[in-house]
Amino acid sequence: MLHFRSSVVLKELFQSNLKRPLTGIARKTSPSVAYCFSIACTDVRSVTKVKCLQHAVGWRASPYTTNAHGTRNLSTKSDDGSVPPPTDTKNDTSTSNETANKEAAAEKRRKAGILPSLEDLLFYTIAGGAEKIPAHKFTTALKATGLRTGDPRLKECMENLKVIMKTTSDGNLDRHLFKKCVQSNIVLLTQAFRKKFVIPDFVSFASEIDALYENAKNLGGGQVADYIPQLARFSPDLWAVSICTVDGQRHTAGDTKVPFCLQSCVKPLKYAIAVHDHGTEYVHRFIGKEPSGLRFNKLFLNEEDKPHNPMVNAGAIVCTSLLKQGASNAEKFDYVMNFMNKLAGNEYVGFSNATFQSERESGDRNFAIGYYLKEKKCFPEGTDMTSILDLYFQLCSIEVTCESASVMAATLANGGFCPITGERVLGPEAVRNTLSLMHSCGMYDFSGQFAFHVGLPAKSGVAGGILLVVPNVMGIMCWSPPLDKLGNSVRGIQFCTDLVSLCNFHNYDNLKHFVKKLDPRREGGDQRVSRMKTTANLSVNFPNVYKPNSLGVIGYLSVKCIM
Repeated sequence: MLHFRSSVVLKELFQSNLKRPLTGIARKTSPSVAYCFSIACTDVRSVTKVKCLQHAVGWRASPYTTNAHGTRNLSTKSDDGSVPPPTDTKNDTSTSNETANKEAAAEKRRKAGILPSLEDLLFYTIAGGAEKIPAHKFTTALKATGLRTGDPRLKECMENLKVIMKTTSDGNLDRHLFKKCVQSNIVLLTQAFRKKFVIPDFVSFASEIDALYENAKNLGGGQVADYIPQLARFSPDLWAVSICTVDGQRHTAGDTKVPFCLQSCVKPLKYAIAVHDHGTEYVHRFIGKEPSGLRFNKLFLNEEDKPHNPMVNAGAIVCTSLLKQGASNAEKFDYVMNFMNKLAGNEYVGFSNATFQSERESGDRNFAIGYYLKEKKCFPEGTDMTSILDLYFQLCSIEVTCESASVMAATLANGGFCPITGERVLGPEAVRNTLSLMHSCGMYDFSGQFAFHVGLPAKSGVAGGILLVVPNVMGIMCWSPPLDKLGNSVRGIQFCTDLVSLCNFHNYDNLKHFVKKLDPRREGGDQRVSRMKTTANLSVNFPNVYKPNSLGVIGYLSVKCIM
């Protein structure tokens, strides 16, 4: 038998809403729906959930009857099931005025605190029965959802909290102070505490990431790149992983605040900018779309005398020539840096002049590629090849941290919208094309193996970074300087492989039948089989009111289904 457990607050809220008058009587069907914290945010599945709850505890919407004037009225059944005769309303105007007055009175009661608001219900959820919430308890609970107190979307809330803390002696928030603090960000906070983010159980997922990080940390082997002298100065012991989901949930492990150069990880980003500015057709007049099957710095073109793709050096040099054509290098560099800052949600993006100088001084191979491209007329007309190479070296020398680069990856995962600012940075066409080429060409000569075993878009760089995208879920940056013989981070490859072995993130994992893998997108992802059984039982017990949604779970915050 299925039992339901609900908090006193929600029970009172449901009962008070049932007593409120219903408007829109002339509609054919208008069953009463109790609005509560669990369905305050827009969620198509929520109406079904409330109907399921009403059916389970015996709530019933009153049927409609028609009076002599053709107006539909509400009637209530008596205990024996009989329906009393309908009331004949002679004065429609007075009835509508009375209804409006009752609604206005109900709204005043809600504002007065008789009916709980979203802010009140959030307070009750965090307080757990206490009359006040310590400020540190609120911030701790917030971090458990994956959000950071420094999240730009929570700026107003955090500023209000600081101001309020200065006016309180004990550092505690009562209901009214809490409401004042969170009301400007109540939608985001409601989603967070209702576990409506893409990774609902973020604490358990973060612990899994930490375990994968420690496993890769113990891995030896590889060699730090030394063909660019400045890169050879990094310690081989550096190792960092940072995650940012499409909802802005953050987790980091290791040396995530140490700046390093993007190197080849910048290639998909500048390709995305070029497609965003010029469109796919124009960009691919100059660059192909196929994997080369050769080393990334080979002097080799395809049958059409084009670079094979924008992820190898030849293609990236040509792609650089498409950025803001006609402008000076200074203007081009500022233009790209502005894009990078937006992609990173205004987190750290810098420039290493030492690496730029070092790369230019040791860039004979790239100069050879440049002259070969010039000979084959691969550049747009009027391009200054040596100036383009300078800009190419500069863009490779853009600095990031693991944390800021994970936001860049998350922006790609989120269809071009930065998850922590909400700003549209790239168009959907640019994002789709970029992820497609990252999937097929992003990991040098290891691209086929990576696509087979990991099955996710990624781009590696000789500084030791791997920019990994889980579309519609999260972006990840792994960084460790020691590289394997193909130029990919040894620890980074291990982490990506372990991640997909644990979670069903591979593009071709069958989400319906892959029960052996963890699905972090479900609440209690490791309890998936049990949840599927719960869904089946609900469908049997409540066939008329419960239809399983795509996730097969009920997402109440305070109402839980217990087997």
